[in-house]
Amino acid sequence: MKFVLVLPLLALLSLHPAHATSFDDVSMYAVSLVGSPYRLGGTSPQTGLDCSGFVGHVFKQTTGIQLPRDSRTISDTAQPLAQAELQPGDLVFFNTLDRPYSHVGIYLGDDRFVHAASSRTGGVMVSSLGDRFWRQRFDGARRIIPPGPGQPLEVASE
Repeated sequence: MKFVLVLPLLALLSLHPAHATSFDDVSMYAVSLVGSPYRLGGTSPQTGLDCSGFVGHVFKQTTGIQLPRDSRTISDTAQPLAQAELQPGDLVFFNTLDRPYSHVGIYLGDDRFVHAASSRTGGVMVSSLGDRFWRQRFDGARRIIPPGPGQPLEVASE
């Protein structure tokens, strides 16, 4: 991992508070995984992560929320929001496999997001929503709403 590249991102994240106290660490932990390997079906930074495995791992570790295993189901269980409403820790979705919501990442602020890209690009990385590739494939944004008191931590079960 390139430590020099992560420091400015961590500084940026500290300037933009997350939308809920329990989500304060989501973006920071997600950025700490930059450089983790990609593996289709992967759910562990040590052995590899795919996009939904990455998002699920980050939310489980930082908030205790167990997300569904695939990006489409995650999109179905999260609250839709306009791109202008994005805050660090929110989710961004893309159509990368000729089907809606086939890729997911975690928004960092300033038009940037972190995601487990693919085996072709090497693993967990930070990208810009403004990049032509991502801009053309953007499907929408969603927010994970923490459960209320007495409710289970699972957002949805499969």
